[in-house]
Amino acid sequence: MTNVNLAGKTVFVSGSSRGIGAATVQLFAAAGAKVVINYRDKAARAEKIAEAIRAAGGTALTVQADLTDYDSVVAARDLIVAEYGSLDFLVMNASGGMEAGKGEDYALRLNRDAQVNLLDTMSEIMSEGGRVVFITSHQAHFVHTFESLPEYMPVALSKRAGEDALRDRIPALAEKGIGFVVVSGDMIVGTATALLLDRSNPGAIESRIAEVGKLYSVEEFAEEIFKAANAPVPADNTVLVGDTSKMG
Repeated sequence: MTNVNLAGKTVFVSGSSRGIGAATVQLFAAAGAKVVINYRDKAARAEKIAEAIRAAGGTALTVQADLTDYDSVVAARDLIVAEYGSLDFLVMNASGGMEAGKGEDYALRLNRDAQVNLLDTMSEIMSEGGRVVFITSHQAHFVHTFESLPEYMPVALSKRAGEDALRDRIPALAEKGIGFVVVSGDMIVGTATALLLDRSNPGAIESRIAEVGKLYSVEEFAEEIFKAANAPVPADNTVLVGDTSKMG
């Protein structure tokens, strides 16, 4: 969708200092949108992306916010209002749950509770005609019909819980003229999650490739997210990227 012109539009991509989020925010910037690069604690990494966008003639703002810290999310919203006025796109990319030392309930706090709070907080400043995109995995989206890797099950269940909670907001968003779409993909080669899974379960990536034939790269999946953000919302509010024939 290289012909998409987003001049004058604004976008917030959570967890966009690296990986899928970084690739996605750069696509929005290349299309002319004013972007907000969100990071939790890697300010230098986020600023490097912002500098590259600015060097190419784009507009970028870096914003620190740990999604599980609700005060920092409110502060991020207020900064966006001060700098950009309002928000047109909210891309909900940041997730996790496999990190060590975060507590047993961390996956649910991040992937459900924090996501709902992020949507509720940012939708307050979203314009009519705006779009919310929630990014998930097939292993989470189909968790009730597909048995995921044991190491990933707590994350998969929490992300599905988050998706369900966000879908409950669709009617209220529609009343405000805001579209909502879930973009689900398989294991994405090059992401931190895929790396952690392959470390805990050696050969997991190769096994999945053998099963489905292809896994998307970070850049390829980011392109699908960008397309979904700018295409009409499907009737079921869902875009499935890649093969799902074996997901149950």
